[in-house]
Amino acid sequence: MSDRTVIVTEGAPRPFAGAPYNQAIKAAGLVFCAGQVGLDPASGSLVEGGVEAQTRRVMQNLAAVLKAAGSSLDRVVKTTVFVADLGDFATVNDVYATYFPEQPPARSTVQVAGLPAGALVEIEAIALA
Repeated sequence: MSDRTVIVTEGAPRPFAGAPYNQAIKAAGLVFCAGQVGLDPASGSLVEGGVEAQTRRVMQNLAAVLKAAGSSLDRVVKTTVFVADLGDFATVNDVYATYFPEQPPARSTVQVAGLPAGALVEIEAIALA
């Protein structure tokens, strides 16, 4: 398909070895970002510091992917937040709010049974290109 562009950046973790997905796809004036967990792109390991530190890393990873696509967090229109424990929602929400101080995007939040690499939070995003 020539009407879509695969987005790849070293500023965010690469897809897990052999996993059939990309960091993002740019198509139809939008950027569809795959879910990001709190992996440090340099080490490939989850950041230490619990859900707060992981949420910050998730947002930094999303920002890097969006930048590589020619977009940014302020152009995000929808996110989906996955948490391993809904009891962590307040902490995730507090960190998330610092990245969207004005006109935050639409959002869904879901508790899940597990996340890749044992992560506590994962966030995916759709943004204007």
